Amino acid sequence: MAEVGAAATGRGLWLYAVARGLDPSAVAEARGVADGAVRIVSVPLPESGRTVSAVVSTVALAEFGEAALHRNLEDLDWLAATARAHDSVVAAVSGAADAAVPLRLATVCYDEDRVRALVAERDREFATTLDALSGRTEWGVKVYTEPGRHTGGEEPAATATGPGGAGAAYLRKRKAALSARETGERVAAEHAERLHGTLAATAVAHRRHPPQDPKLSGERARNVLNGAYLVDDDRAREFAELVRALDAEHESVRVELTGPWPPYSFASVGLAE
Repeated sequence: MAEVGAAATGRGLWLYAVARGLDPSAVAEARGVADGAVRIVSVPLPESGRTVSAVVSTVALAEFGEAALHRNLEDLDWLAATARAHDSVVAAVSGAADAAVPLRLATVCYDEDRVRALVAERDREFATTLDALSGRTEWGVKVYTEPGRHTGGEEPAATATGPGGAGAAYLRKRKAALSARETGERVAAEHAERLHGTLAATAVAHRRHPPQDPKLSGERARNVLNGAYLVDDDRAREFAELVRALDAEHESVRVELTGPWPPYSFASVGLAE
C-alpha cells in the first residue's frame, strides 16, 4: 500500500498547483518548501481526456505529516517561511503555464500514485477551472481613506470664540471635525462602491475580501475596499489605466493596484489528503 511505503521512507509529496501547458524547464531549478527540489507529476484526466501537471516537492513526514503539521502551523515563524516558499513556487508556475490552479497550503500526499488519484477524482472541476483561468490573471485593488484627511488632520484649538467661552467653542469645533470625518468616511465608502462596480464590469470575475486589519497590515489608513479581479491578459494594461483614472477622480481616497497574482481568489478546487 502507498501508505506503508510512505511510512517506511518517511517521505511525502507537498502539492503546489495543478497546471496546464506548463514547460517542465520553468520549474527545473525551483526550490520549494524545506528547500525541496520541485518537479512535475503528469496526471491524465480520464473524463476530459487531457493531461495536467501536478507540481510537487518531496518533504519529510516528520515535519510535514499530519500530526507534525498540526503542531508546526501554530509556529508563526515556521508558517511564514513555509508560506513564502509555497507562494514562490505557485507564482513561478502561474507565470509559466497556460493556466494554473494554486492549491491551499499544506496539501501533502504519500506518493505520486495518490497525487494522480486525488487530481483525477476532480477531473471535471480542474478542467472547468483551468478553462476559466486560461489567459487571465488576478489583480488586487485596495482603496484607503486616511485618518484625519477630511478634518485637516489636527484637533481644534480651544479659543474663546462665540458664546460660551473657550470650552463651548472647542466643543463646537470638535463636533464639526467629527461630523466632517464621518462625512469623509461615507464619501470614501461610496467612492469605493462605485470603483468596485466599474472594475467588476471590466473584469471576467471579481471577489470582495474583508478589509485588511491595520494591526496586521501595518497600514495607518483605513481600508474601505479589498477587491480581487480576474482580468483577461490582453486587457491588463487597460485595467491598470482604469484604476489610475479612478484614483485621480476623487482626492478623498488612495487607490492601490497590486499584482499580477496567482489566481487564489478564483481557484476553488480543494484537495483533502
